[in-house]
Parts: sequence; structure tokens; C-alpha cells
Amino acid sequence: MVTINTPQALKICLSVLVVLSASSMLKTKAQDRQFYQLKIYTFDTDEQVKTTDKFLKDAYLPALKRVDIQNVGVFKLRPDEVDTLKQIFVLTPFSSMAQFESLERKLARDNTYQAAGSDYLKASHQQPPYRRVESILLRAFEDMPAMRPSAVDGPRKDRIYELRSYESATEAYFRNKVDMFNAGGEIKLFDKLAFNAVFYGEVISGPAMPNLMYMTTFSDKKSRDAHWQSFREAPEWKELKAQPKYANNVSHIDIIFLYPTGYSDY
Repeated sequence: MVTINTPQALKICLSVLVVLSASSMLKTKAQDRQFYQLKIYTFDTDEQVKTTDKFLKDAYLPALKRVDIQNVGVFKLRPDEVDTLKQIFVLTPFSSMAQFESLERKLARDNTYQAAGSDYLKASHQQPPYRRVESILLRAFEDMPAMRPSAVDGPRKDRIYELRSYESATEAYFRNKVDMFNAGGEIKLFDKLAFNAVFYGEVISGPAMPNLMYMTTFSDKKSRDAHWQSFREAPEWKELKAQPKYANNVSHIDIIFLYPTGYSDY
């Protein structure tokens, strides 16, 4: 048994305990950050879209729920008179990398999934159910460590789910932009202005690195435009973007407008 009998020794012990406690809290916070997989299906024909829709609705999403993966979003591109690209976006949250890595093994052992998804899973090379599938893996931001399924209501066909990708010139500028969202207060401003963000994530594997991605949601285009106008006019944003330390941290932006399918969880 150790006896602390001097004020100096007690002070040192308390300091050590504070450091250990803070370290433990930071470790827990880091461990609690979710991972996200964004799968983007690209199609050549309407028949491929139909086959994949059926697979996702009747086989894939039910199977994920059987292994306790909830809040899976499935989205399609909003109609555009110029761009006729056919795509489906599937956003899946994971509590850990271990859960992500074990999913395919669990699906392979799920007989219900195999039967319900047979048209897709056993499609021939002559009639594939898609042109290609792109998979992007993300880690949630510290200031929003878990997905928030959108509470936006109204007709799904009218909703705007805005997916943004911000690329940076280097890894250092990327880390700077992530810091701008977290410590800089960009996430807090989005929350204050009710942007209904679903997620913010650092891309840890994808085709456009270094980059981050996030999704905000609105009841319709009018609401979307009004929200972004309020963001651009907010004193907090004007002050934040004027700070020299955050200069030049975004080199390219992609903005994709989506709407949720009828079988999406939100």
C-alpha cells in the first residue's frame, strides 16, 4: 500500500490522474466515431436499375438489419434534362472497421439474403446488374461522430439530399479543411441554421483523395437555396472564411443532388 503524505506528492498524483482521464476520454471519443461506406452504382440500362433496386430493397437492406446495421440510405440522382446518367447511391454506417470487414462473410452465410437476391447475385456476365460499382470508405468527423438520419419530411421526390465532396491540394490542406469544420465551427454553424446534416466524413479510401464528404438535407429546392443563402450571409461564416490560416484549403468541389428511394431508411 502506498501512502501519500506530502502536498507535493498529492499534487503530482492528481495531475497524473487528470492526464490519464483526459487521455481515456479522447481515446473513447476516437473509438466512437463511425465509419461509412458510400457505394455508387452506375447503370447502362433501365433493366439494370430495376434489378439492383429489387436486390437492395428485398435482399440487401433486410440482411443488414439482421446483423444490426440500421439507418441505411439509398438515393438516386435528381432528374436533370442535360445529364441522363443512371446511378444509385447507398450510404451505410458501421460502428467499427471490424463490423465493416465482417459484413461480406456474414452475407455469404445468410441463406435468406442469398435467395432473395439471387437475380442480382447470380447474374450472368452477359447481363450484369450494373456497369460498375464504386466504393468510398469514410471516417466520421470528431464533432459529429455518428450519422443522424434526416428528419426532413414531405414527398420524397421533392426532397434535396445534397452530397458534397471537397478536395484539397495536399494532405496538409485537407487536414486544415477538416479542422475548419470541427474546431473552426463550420459544423456548429450548419447545425444552427438547421441544414439537417446526415454525416460529415474524412475519405480514407476513394478515387479523389485527399477529400472529405458530407450530406445535408432539405424539404425541396426552395428550402435548399434559402438555407445556403443564410449560410453565405452568416457573420460566423464571413469571419471564418476570412481567417488566413484557412486559406486555399479546398481545390475542387463536387455537388450532387439526390432524392431518397421509397425503400431508403430516411
